[in-house]
Amino acid sequence: MSFNIMLAGFLMGLGLIVPIGAQNAFVLKLGLLRQHVLPVVLLCASMDAVLIFLGVSFAGATFAQYTWALTAIRYVGVSFLLFYGARAFLNAFRHAQPSTQSPLLQHVSFRTAVLTCLGFTLLNPHVYLDTFVLIGGLSVQYQPHQFYFALGAASASFIWFLTLGFGARFSESFICQKPHMACFRSIDWHHHVEHRL
Repeated sequence: MSFNIMLAGFLMGLGLIVPIGAQNAFVLKLGLLRQHVLPVVLLCASMDAVLIFLGVSFAGATFAQYTWALTAIRYVGVSFLLFYGARAFLNAFRHAQPSTQSPLLQHVSFRTAVLTCLGFTLLNPHVYLDTFVLIGGLSVQYQPHQFYFALGAASASFIWFLTLGFGARFSESFICQKPHMACFRSIDWHHHVEHRL
């Protein structure tokens, strides 16, 4: 029973976190640069975990009293995931080249890495929609075992960020090839654009 609930939370969390956004692009960039990977990965995953458990705790005291709200959350959640997935798919085909300098030669200070990571996590409105509305709202149906759902979702964050950050170096030789460098530049440019927004 608890394993099935954790698995549901894990799949939910993975589905929300995998689409490439500013946070994922930044972790991927640091992974390719091999700079501050572990602290940034742990910071991203830990912040996600805190927000997930807060979202589940908050939703448990709110949505349980209003069953219509849970139904509305499900429809909103499905619509959001479809939209976000479509946008991520389209972004994969966009190409941008902000500079002629190789992005793999950049240096990111530890302070900049941490502050940027916090900004992408805490200043991103989608993270609150994901953790408080979607994960928190859907966790209500698993009461009184909703925290197993939260644990599964938080585990997805740790596994994903560790894989993304440390797995990036294994794809460096692939990305550094000319046909694929434009893709990395697009991801790097996507990071700069969202950071300015």
